[in-house]
Amino acid sequence: MFAGITLSKSLMKSSEKRENIPETIVRRLQPGEDLKQSIQELIESSRLSAGVIVSLVGSLRRAGLRFADAKEARIVDGPFEIVAATGTLGCGKMHIHLCLADGQGRVVGGHIMEGCEINTTAEIVILNLSSNFAFERTLDASTGYAELMPRKNEA
Repeated sequence: MFAGITLSKSLMKSSEKRENIPETIVRRLQPGEDLKQSIQELIESSRLSAGVIVSLVGSLRRAGLRFADAKEARIVDGPFEIVAATGTLGCGKMHIHLCLADGQGRVVGGHIMEGCEINTTAEIVILNLSSNFAFERTLDASTGYAELMPRKNEA
C-alpha cells in the first residue's frame, strides 16, 4: 500500500490557474513492496496515459535488473541506495532505467524488472502529462521491443 497525494491546478489560487498544467503524483512506497509492481499499480489506479518520473529515491534490499543487450533479468542482492531513475509511464506500460549504489559506492544500473524489493522506503514523483499525451507502446520489428509511440491528444 502506498501513501501519497496528487497535486493539480485545483490547488492553485484562481488568479494563478493556467490551462494544461500537468498534475504531479507523489507516493511513498513501503518496505517489502516490489518497486515495479507498485509503479504498475500506480499507473493503473491513476489512469495514467502519459507520465515521466521526475524523482525516485529510496533503498532496495535486492534488485531485478535487465542489463544492456541481456535477454534475461538478473536479481542482484543489496542493500542498495537508488541514486538515479528515469522513465516514461503510460497506457498500462512503463520503461524505467534504475541506477543503484551499494555500501562501497559501486554502481550498477539497468532496466527495472520485478524483484526490486524496497528496503526502507521509495519516494516517487511523477509528472502526469495525460491531459496532453498518450504514451503508447508498439512492437518495433527492428529492435524486438515495444517502443514508445507518443500520441498528442486532440484539444
